[in-house]
Amino acid sequence: MENPHNCRTLHILLFSQLVLLLQFSSLHFLSLAYELQEKYFVNCGSDATVDLNGRNFTGDLKPDSFSFSKESETIKSTNLTISSLYQTARVFSQQSYYKFEITETGTYLVRLHFFPFSSASSNLSTGIFNVSDSRFTLLNNFTAKINSTSNSAIIKEFFLGINSTDSFKLYFTPQASSFAFVNAIEVFLAPSNFTPENHNSNLPLHTTYRVNVGGPELSPDNDTIRRNWEKDDIYLSDPNSAKNFQKNTPLSHNIEGQADDFVLSTNFIAPDLVYQTAKVMTGNSSNITWSFSVSRNARHIVRVHFCDIVSDSFYTIVFDLYSNGNLRKQIVGLDSPFAKALVTPFYYDFVVNATESKLINISIAPNLKNTTEKNAFLNGLEILEILEGTSLIYNLEESKKVNVALVVGSVLGGGLFLFIIGFMLCLRHRKAKKSRGGISHNLGLKISFAQIRSATNNFDPKMQIGVGGFGYVYKGTLSNGTKVAVKRCKQEGQRSGQGLPEFETEIIVLSKIRHRHLVSLIGYCDEGSEMILVYEFMEKGTLRDHLYESDVPRMSWKQRLEICIGSATGLDYLHKGAAGGIIHRDVKSTNILLDENLVAKVADFGLSRSGPLDETHVSTVVKGTIGYLDPEYMMSQQLTEKSDVYSFGVVLLEVLCGRPAIDITLPREKVNLAEWVVLCKKEGLLEEVIDVSLKGHIDPSSLRHFIETAEKCLQHDSSDRPTMAEVLWDLDYTLKLHQTARLGEAHEDSTTSASSAFLLPNIRHFASLDSTVNRADMRDDEMESTESEIFSQLRIGEAR
Repeated sequence: MENPHNCRTLHILLFSQLVLLLQFSSLHFLSLAYELQEKYFVNCGSDATVDLNGRNFTGDLKPDSFSFSKESETIKSTNLTISSLYQTARVFSQQSYYKFEITETGTYLVRLHFFPFSSASSNLSTGIFNVSDSRFTLLNNFTAKINSTSNSAIIKEFFLGINSTDSFKLYFTPQASSFAFVNAIEVFLAPSNFTPENHNSNLPLHTTYRVNVGGPELSPDNDTIRRNWEKDDIYLSDPNSAKNFQKNTPLSHNIEGQADDFVLSTNFIAPDLVYQTAKVMTGNSSNITWSFSVSRNARHIVRVHFCDIVSDSFYTIVFDLYSNGNLRKQIVGLDSPFAKALVTPFYYDFVVNATESKLINISIAPNLKNTTEKNAFLNGLEILEILEGTSLIYNLEESKKVNVALVVGSVLGGGLFLFIIGFMLCLRHRKAKKSRGGISHNLGLKISFAQIRSATNNFDPKMQIGVGGFGYVYKGTLSNGTKVAVKRCKQEGQRSGQGLPEFETEIIVLSKIRHRHLVSLIGYCDEGSEMILVYEFMEKGTLRDHLYESDVPRMSWKQRLEICIGSATGLDYLHKGAAGGIIHRDVKSTNILLDENLVAKVADFGLSRSGPLDETHVSTVVKGTIGYLDPEYMMSQQLTEKSDVYSFGVVLLEVLCGRPAIDITLPREKVNLAEWVVLCKKEGLLEEVIDVSLKGHIDPSSLRHFIETAEKCLQHDSSDRPTMAEVLWDLDYTLKLHQTARLGEAHEDSTTSASSAFLLPNIRHFASLDSTVNRADMRDDEMESTESEIFSQLRIGEAR
């Protein structure tokens, strides 16, 4: 039995020791000023020192404080017109590494240079390989290919947290019978303020884009830490929406600080030349949008750079920043805490999740509520992918697996180490007993981590089919041949934040319900730090995919009605048929999945609330997805099954109109789907809302009844909304009207016939534009991460 007195004593001792260590390390890092680093710059496969942009790259054949494994060879190019740095390469036929001695813990900038030249013995462009450190994969199945007319190398840039207690190794792993190579390597300490202040994650970052908006391409010669900035023109969605603006005025770098998530810039963050140019709006544009292709379903950090070189006086330009249709931030020409000079450069960081479309759209648009100046500007932009794939390192001769416990022990000392081990075991026992008590009765659903890893081919990125607030989703096949969808909690969300409650709620809800129109839980894994949910595999993806998110053929009106009926049937069962009643709380088109026969099943019960539905649930924080949230729930925080009914009404409009509930790329009056439909109804332009693929193919009576059903669902007062059972009856009747009617010349145009019957309530502005919702509680695919979350995700360690 545990002794409470001993535990308290251990807590006090451990806490005091850790405080001393943290105080010492903090003072050490803060006392050092950053200087441009001299090491490491490596000329691979050579004994010569080469100067490139003011950096001396030392040949790896010379003795230095770095080394490489012996299973490699050097090759030389016969093309003397390319830079001498790229005339040699080191080639690896098996997994090998470069090792660097690190003397200071912090965030390091790592650049890998690849120039795939051909020699008498090899063609480097045919190599296929991985690059990783001891924990994470940096490049997966990489092959270096460049334009045959280009003499530019491929440079891959990463930010890695590296501990001074270990040697840092970069592993090069050939795939199958191929080979790996590298021409040059840079490893040096980044400035301390290069990543947001509170970043303490070990996840590496990969620079995907670095853009000088409104200005020319900037070579490394123009950047203090030798970065390249490309022009933005090719990323503009509408070239006519923006024009370049330049003002060669000295910038104000004499103030320091951070306010409202804006951070003052330095010449290490971005060159002055970036802030002295910008894109501004043309007279006939309503917004400026840049579109970037990124890795599917990966998380990305976006850093936007601002400097008001446009205004003649303070606060004349006020505009909004959007990403993928989400309002991120209101930008004043100069944020008031920095109001010492107009030309003060600052930046703002946030996290965006890419979707299946593999695009990130960044938009700026005037905020005409707060200014009469119809303008907006952007000076620079960077996008960095957050890498989360773990590496697979073989047992190389000089490589030993790191035992975390031994490292901790050696750093803190043997006595304290023993105390920590005892403390961790005690704490783990208590937390496991507390956190897993709610799902202990579901042991029959447990699946081992080994089985899941085998089913997903060790979570192969090629098997990844989606990402959400909880984690990544993989397609898999169990040993009995059952196809499954595997949802694995993101590492940073495990046992803390929203991850554990959603995990437990999903298991508890789905373990006690079974219905044809609800996604079935096959099992779950709760081993160590892993939280994994395994569902039946839904072959046709989400309803949203079939409405406007893919190139698949658009569904007929009959198919759409059948899907709505199936979804309503599942929700009605949740509300009245399930034990005790369940409120889904996050009804939307991405949470309605379709099997191979287009049978609809409601999914994602992580936010669900259980209990008798004859009383309202009072929630301290509004949760759900912007665009679907019940306005009454948002105001009163009283949650009922009628909140699901409202959200389902928005889904019905998506089905009819074939567009998202919120689409910031559209003109302002069309951004919110429900508001737009109301506007069209008032102006007698209802035909504009109908999905073009449906026009002329819907019986007017069926359409009229469908619209009336949506109208009832979207009533502002929840008492005026129908129950889900009543919605189901209305949809059944709508389908019967469509099936029994004779489409053709005997009927008037469907949209015209229905216009007079469409009487939607006075729907208020939603939080998508005038946000009153806590963004930390929005669902992942709408507002993936807040600015405060970025700070907990990016800081790898203090640098000088």
